[in-house]
Amino acid sequence: DSLLPCLIFCHSTGARTYRIKIYEKENHRGNMVELTEDSPQVMDQLRSPEMLSCSVLEGYWILYELPNYRGRQYLLRPGQYRRFSEWGSMSGKVGSLRRATDLY
Repeated sequence: DSLLPCLIFCHSTGARTYRIKIYEKENHRGNMVELTEDSPQVMDQLRSPEMLSCSVLEGYWILYELPNYRGRQYLLRPGQYRRFSEWGSMSGKVGSLRRATDLY
């Protein structure tokens, strides 16, 4: 499996606006934070040890398991993720988020 086809698509679409809502609980409940910029420390903003759901409203995002863009990575496309298993993770542990820009 490779992210290359998705990365090529992300780059070719030229999306320049990015927006994601992250939630501390499943099904888009609990504390919510909306991000439009990269976040090296997601949990500082959400004030929760886990992010259990999210809504990608604009652009593509890369979710990292650890702070400062380290650890396992998950590519999030626009859409609703009602629980962490929907983006392929086995836990709600999220350390950082980065906009998928200039990938080629």
